[in-house]
Amino acid sequence: MIMSEVQAQPYPVEKISVIAKGADVLVREYVLGPGEFIPWHHHTEVTDHYYGLEGIVLIETRAPGGRRELNAGESAAVTPLTAHHVSHSSGKPCRFLLIQGVGKYDFVKEE
Repeated sequence: MIMSEVQAQPYPVEKISVIAKGADVLVREYVLGPGEFIPWHHHTEVTDHYYGLEGIVLIETRAPGGRRELNAGESAAVTPLTAHHVSHSSGKPCRFLLIQGVGKYDFVKEE
């Protein structure tokens, strides 16, 4: 099912648009404005697949610790149970696709 409506935002970011949603896969386009981020969290079942569209997307992980900057056209994945935080490393907005699956989606906030 293809959708174009904007999803309710569980944290303050400029924009989240649902591109496709299925029983065990979710695809969204994100825009993070200056100072915005997705807080530390993990997922129980789904892998997050990030694909940079514009600007620089910064993905940080814990256990294992890591830091990855994605430019437009680059991708990275974060596996289930890995705590991660997403932001951008410039004063300009960044835009990326987030493909989540396969499995039941959850958002478990971390401190």
